[in-house]
Amino acid sequence: MYLTQGLHRAVQQQPDAVMTIFGARPRTFREVADRVARLAGALRSLGVGDGDRVAMLALNSDRYSEYLLAVPWANAALNPVNFRWSPAEIAYCLRDSGTRTLLVDDTFAPVLPALRAAVPELTTVIHAGDGPGPDGALSFEELIAGTAPIPDRHRGGDELAGLFYTGGTTGFPKGVMLSHANLAVSWLGSAASGTMGKPGARTLHVAPMFHLADLTFWGITVLMGGSHVILPAFDPQAVLTAIAEHQVTEALLVPTMIQLLVDHPQVTEHDLTSLQSVAYGASPITQAVLERAMKAFPGASFTQAYGMTELAPVATLLSPADHAAGKLRSAGRAAPHAEVRVVDADDAEVPRGVVGEIVCRGGHVMQGYWNKPEETAAALRGGWMHTGDGGYLDDDGYLFVVDRLKDMIISGGENVYSAEVENAVCSHPAV
Repeated sequence: MYLTQGLHRAVQQQPDAVMTIFGARPRTFREVADRVARLAGALRSLGVGDGDRVAMLALNSDRYSEYLLAVPWANAALNPVNFRWSPAEIAYCLRDSGTRTLLVDDTFAPVLPALRAAVPELTTVIHAGDGPGPDGALSFEELIAGTAPIPDRHRGGDELAGLFYTGGTTGFPKGVMLSHANLAVSWLGSAASGTMGKPGARTLHVAPMFHLADLTFWGITVLMGGSHVILPAFDPQAVLTAIAEHQVTEALLVPTMIQLLVDHPQVTEHDLTSLQSVAYGASPITQAVLERAMKAFPGASFTQAYGMTELAPVATLLSPADHAAGKLRSAGRAAPHAEVRVVDADDAEVPRGVVGEIVCRGGHVMQGYWNKPEETAAALRGGWMHTGDGGYLDDDGYLFVVDRLKDMIISGGENVYSAEVENAVCSHPAV
């Protein structure tokens, strides 16, 4: 499979349906496909070659979605940049990946002088904003208007889809190499669970689009021919308004976002009944917040996902039925596309209920770390991705994540997991 496949299917079946909504700017599948083909043509004319990395440093927008499609259309590879990084970390990512082309929006244009000074290989900058462009940058819209569309190169399968840099626990970020097949397996497996990606969905994007979590939601929606309602970033009032105004059916949120929404003083003043599915991750949700969320979003079911960038990114899912069955502390069971085990230091599987390292195997597992063969070999030894997370499986195959192994505290000869300390602190009524 290839990342642009869902767009071609939608143009064939529903060309005049709305694909993206960003502010007051709706665009149909036909319009998006034309813009993507023109942007891909512009990238090729600017010297982007097969497999070259093209980066984007920006908040969420409809142009971000077009970037995600145009780069593979041009037979190049994505490099979505974490905008939370310092300029030094961003510069490292661009240098390490050999990126020579960068798209940047209004918010991050002021960082350009520092990046240009630190990355002399950065030869092409495209301004993907609505304000005046920075000096020396080409206009995203002018490139599209002035370039003829090119045929899709249909980059796919085991070819590199992109480098997705992850910080890890120490040192500079590592570039995770994910193929089109890696991403497609994760997207299709997640959709096959029946908990997300329903046909005709209207998906809300408020989590950063550079992150694999939202990229997965985006990819599932593209595959299923759904629509994307895109906000630049999370804002409780804007989220509530968007759900009501655009009849959003699916949303990806983290528990903190959910709590901010249900705590919002105007939450009851918005019609939120269109919302059918909420996916969340990063941490479990408390019973109290879940109950309030179910009241605020009466038509929505809740699904928790656990994974990591190296797993493209989904490993386990906690289904709506699992939420109702009292498994809230669990990260769920292996997703349809994933094999999950818990092993000891010798990679032998441990008994149920015993804490060990969580490992995962499947078609979604990364190709490796960019230019880091030793770290790749260590992470993928024995054909399993070693997550570095500690956890255990119960008798029904539910995974419980207790901590990063490196964060474990040894006190009096006993293993103490920081997550246990956090849970105890958070349960205190004064916190």
